[in-house]
Amino acid sequence: MGNPKGFIQIARKVAGYRPLNERTSDFGEVEQTLNEQDRQDQAARCMDCGVPFCQWGCPVMNNMPEWQDAIFQGNWQSAIDLLHVTNNFPEFTGRICPAPCENACTLNIHGEPVTIRENEAAAAEKGFELGFVVPKPPALRTGMKVAVIGSGPSGLACADLLNKWGHEVTVFEKDDAVGGLLRYGIPDFKLNKKVIDRRLDILLEEGLVFKTSTHVGVDIRGEELLKEFDAICLTIGAMKPRELTVEGAGLRGIHFAMDFLTQQNKVNRGMQIPEKERILATGKNVVVIGGGDTGSDCVGTSIRQGAKSVRQIEIMPKPSESRRQDNPWPYWANILRYSSSHEEGCERSWSLSTRKCIGDNGSVKQLEVVEVDWVNNNGRMAMIEKPATAKIIEADMVLLAMGFVHCVHEGIAGEFKLDFDTRGNIKVDRNFQTSKSKVFAAGDAAIGASLVVRAIFQGRSLARAVDNYLKRKD
Repeated sequence: MGNPKGFIQIARKVAGYRPLNERTSDFGEVEQTLNEQDRQDQAARCMDCGVPFCQWGCPVMNNMPEWQDAIFQGNWQSAIDLLHVTNNFPEFTGRICPAPCENACTLNIHGEPVTIRENEAAAAEKGFELGFVVPKPPALRTGMKVAVIGSGPSGLACADLLNKWGHEVTVFEKDDAVGGLLRYGIPDFKLNKKVIDRRLDILLEEGLVFKTSTHVGVDIRGEELLKEFDAICLTIGAMKPRELTVEGAGLRGIHFAMDFLTQQNKVNRGMQIPEKERILATGKNVVVIGGGDTGSDCVGTSIRQGAKSVRQIEIMPKPSESRRQDNPWPYWANILRYSSSHEEGCERSWSLSTRKCIGDNGSVKQLEVVEVDWVNNNGRMAMIEKPATAKIIEADMVLLAMGFVHCVHEGIAGEFKLDFDTRGNIKVDRNFQTSKSKVFAAGDAAIGASLVVRAIFQGRSLARAVDNYLKRKD
């Protein structure tokens, strides 16, 4: 701990966002960066707690105090090396993680946690800039072959470790480019895709093999892979969206959030989308149903497309501005949060349920919504409509961002006739083994939709389980 009084002498300082009128005209990353001295000062605020609750709060168990001190000392190589011990891709999580570590930071008792997430991003960028992140291919190969299905954060983390341990790893991706939701689900204004490509260059030089535009279970049979590979890892995500089941839900102009976000990311990548297939918010009254991060991403994308108005509605109650007594530190704070997209011009509403979609000539024009209350019904929360609160809101485009229910059951999961748990996720044992011999699963496919950082942890854990399996097999 280089500066034991840093947390007293230095105030929390965040980098902030680019000016609003500038950032809404492009899809460049909205977050700014601090200069090197400011960043080292922020790292100096770490208290080096006897019990590092930040590490407890982090799904990958990052060693926060150690690499905070390395940043403070200006030892950027040590900082990135320490991060890589627990996290394959700190340049991703340093940009898009909601930072449960900061919620658990001791300084957050007073609402002034260390800027851990931003420090992580800075350490990653310095690591690349100064040449500390370089390909390190394995010295020896085991001769064992592993297929990883899906190239999202879980699949990439799993593939990266298995490859480093000497196995021959091939990653299959149904889309035209590697990255999963990192590539096509998260907007460029939060994660520039050059950041992904930079890491992929490293992985390729280390010997990973990527096969894109290959939908396993459709373009290639799973049984073929079972014959060719010693183990198969399913990291296919939880891509079955929750549907809107009300009258008029099939009207034109109602789209799933992922279809909308993916298409815009493809356009940003230079792909041409036929005009009749283009999902555009330009000049429209947009309503986003769903109050989470995906809904926020839809808000920011709609604004950049030139929407006339954007409204985000959420069926759950409005969170409190500060922690409630039943939600103490160091647990995740269930409080009201604002994203950069919300600051750009969005009306937000809570406790609103959609009753009906109203159309004209087959296209959505309005929504009928009603206010709801949430009551305790024998230990379970139940929703009841509030009398005389129904109203009509304008909606030329409706984006469904209501979350995901489970992985897609068709395709490879269906071909292998895998068992699913009660929530529809792929059922695995403590070793990530599915009901099919040689087939393993992890990430959102096995635990349900969650955070990128948790997917990375799942992928790392899967890699260890598969490595142990292959050693026993050998």
